[in-house]
Amino acid sequence: MIVSIAFYVFAALLLASATAVVTVRNPVHSVLFLIVAFFNAAGLFLIAGAEFLALILVIVYVGAVAVLFLFVVMMLDIDFAELRGGFQKYLPIGAAIGVLLLAELAFALGGWQVAPESGGLRFAPMPTDVSNTAALGRLIYTDYVFLFQAAGLILLVAMIGAIVLTLRERKTSRHQIIRVQTERTVRETLELVDVAIGVGVRETGIYRPKVAEDTSDPEEVPVGEHHGH
Repeated sequence: MIVSIAFYVFAALLLASATAVVTVRNPVHSVLFLIVAFFNAAGLFLIAGAEFLALILVIVYVGAVAVLFLFVVMMLDIDFAELRGGFQKYLPIGAAIGVLLLAELAFALGGWQVAPESGGLRFAPMPTDVSNTAALGRLIYTDYVFLFQAAGLILLVAMIGAIVLTLRERKTSRHQIIRVQTERTVRETLELVDVAIGVGVRETGIYRPKVAEDTSDPEEVPVGEHHGH
């Protein structure tokens, strides 16, 4: 009974936070609702017995991806008026793509059938000799190892493409040459100058601004006397 209540609570919060992600206008609030959605999805994984997936969802997605999204959104200077103008401009194209995706989902769900033996698997006893993490690792690295490697390769290509697209080479920027820096000697980086007391302002090329001379008579204003109210 408690597990069923927890499932419906997590599911309702997940749907509400996921809806808020795409409906709120503030992008910072959208990322915060995304973090809430991740936590509720992790709770559903815990109820289903997939504790490894729940921890991965919290550690990787909440601890890294969502926080990265939050920092990027907060640091970017987003022009919301320009975004709204682009939304109206590309609305027909977006609507056409949405209809196409909806048709693909309807086609996939239309050909989906429930296996007759799937109902009995719900009441099958869980194995006690192997943990959920070990079973998942055994399944990924034996039956689906090539698909797993292909997914990693796709992510690597996407990361390289993002770096190439965002790299801007400026001719006026100053670059560091590590080899030149490490090969420098002490004489090339440090200069000791023997400057006498009271001298050296002009010899070293450092000029001070001239101080205006005080032409007032010190006898006119005695020491310790203050004027004011």
